[in-house]
Amino acid sequence: MFFSLGFVWMALLILLLAMLAASSLRILREYERGVVFQLGRFWKVKGPGLVILLPWLQQMVRVGLRVMVLDIPSQDVITRDNVSVKVNAVLYFRVVDPEKAVIQVERYLEATSQLAQTTLRAVLGKHELDDLLAERERLNLDIQKILAAQTDLWGIKVTNVEIKHVDLNDNMVRAIARQAEAERERRAKVIHAEGELQSSVKLAEAAEILGRHPQALQLRYLETLTVIAADKNSTIVFPLPVDIIGPLLQRWSAAQGQGRAPEA
Repeated sequence: MFFSLGFVWMALLILLLAMLAASSLRILREYERGVVFQLGRFWKVKGPGLVILLPWLQQMVRVGLRVMVLDIPSQDVITRDNVSVKVNAVLYFRVVDPEKAVIQVERYLEATSQLAQTTLRAVLGKHELDDLLAERERLNLDIQKILAAQTDLWGIKVTNVEIKHVDLNDNMVRAIARQAEAERERRAKVIHAEGELQSSVKLAEAAEILGRHPQALQLRYLETLTVIAADKNSTIVFPLPVDIIGPLLQRWSAAQGQGRAPEA
């Protein structure tokens, strides 16, 4: 009887020690830290590895140090030019100060998510739709800077913010398509006008050169005849330069005035 009673007490003692060990021993991975509180007051940050706690006197809160990915739900944004769009984004951040992440804010993951949503709406609402579609990198940096300035007090570092999708209604999509088409037509007309301008400048320069050198004009005339003769044409119209037919017209006018035909 005495042997069995001692065995029971021994078993209870072993069970009590096992319970104490289970409640006092913690193993933290390489990417984890433990924020230890002693009698409700902050004591120190421990880890990684084996951490021994005083039962009932010390408590520990685990905090991960790896980069976390947070999907920001679609937000209704009204741009500065009064266009309603839906925008969602993705946020990358990590805890750099476990003490602040536990003490300064309650549920830092949820707090960062809510802050990211409000910041996304506030920043994008200050820009026009064209900037939202074409300047995503600059907007990403603006959002990241604002978030980093506010989450720094929580011991959280925002590493990157990326706008994923910008959803437009059908009417706005058609309006953007018409705008793009009009822009392409405008560029085509500008290019055509620039070509006409350059062509007229070159023609004016050529006319000036030919005017100073009548022989060059004759050579150009003969070259034109050569080009015309190369084609299989049934009818050929020969242009006559003014400097050739001008003297003939003058002689004809003089002969009409004297009442006789001009000599050939």
